[in-house]
Amino acid sequence: MTDDTETLDMIHEDDLPGHESELEPKPDWEPLYPGSGRLKDKVALVTGADSGIGRAVAALFAREGADVAIVYLCEHDDAAKTKRIVEGEGRKAIAIAGDLGDKDFCERVVKETVEKLGGLDILVNNAGEQHPDKEITDISEEQLKRTFQTNIFSMFFLTQAARPHLKKGAAIVNCTSVTMYQGSKELLDYSATKGAITAFTRSLSENLVGDGIRVNGVAPGPIWTPLNPFGGASPEKIKDFGKDTPMGRPGQPNEVAPSFLFLACEDSRYMSGQVLHPNGGTIVGS
Repeated sequence: MTDDTETLDMIHEDDLPGHESELEPKPDWEPLYPGSGRLKDKVALVTGADSGIGRAVAALFAREGADVAIVYLCEHDDAAKTKRIVEGEGRKAIAIAGDLGDKDFCERVVKETVEKLGGLDILVNNAGEQHPDKEITDISEEQLKRTFQTNIFSMFFLTQAARPHLKKGAAIVNCTSVTMYQGSKELLDYSATKGAITAFTRSLSENLVGDGIRVNGVAPGPIWTPLNPFGGASPEKIKDFGKDTPMGRPGQPNEVAPSFLFLACEDSRYMSGQVLHPNGGTIVGS
């Protein structure tokens, strides 16, 4: 690996988030349409960009003209592929491996992004982890702290580090979940973090909108990514994953990425503090 993808082999999180290279069938990450320059010469930092939704977002942002910092945990093969995808669109990419639950790492991520890509215009807080538990008593203190560290503490740490670099016109897009609105009996700690993320998104929007920085969120439904098959959902749920949506199937990452693009670009310049719902037709309160 290059210096951009510093290896942190000590970081392991059971089997999560999992390697997309080992997943069958493969998720669909390819952008669906030609680019139109909506992010021309912007710099985007995308967490969890090695696979799944993050990879699809990185690919679409690159097609629309952005350089991309790919931040991930330890799936080096997946991250290397995402980097090649971005470069294949004619854009610059760096890949940075590490634990987003660590404040020092988040600060280093932003520093490297600004130094190597020339600035920061878009922050996509997409990385997350989940662990299914049938009983609340099965959730250990260590797991509870870990889930909150990865899913919501990281957003605070990255936004704090990014704030001095975000100018008028910048955008932050946070990934929440349909579970924030519906609940999930097997994902108690995960769903709780997603509620926190939605509240954080709305509150951060109020905090930054006066400076011309927009903050919005995306709340995906069941999306076919490595996270669930590699331990983020119980085997019983995987068997019928996504079939309970009105559309009767799980979504693909490239069906979610356009929501992130819309909120990151000037098409949504009159929106802040809002959440989009690519979830297969499930009706939820906003």
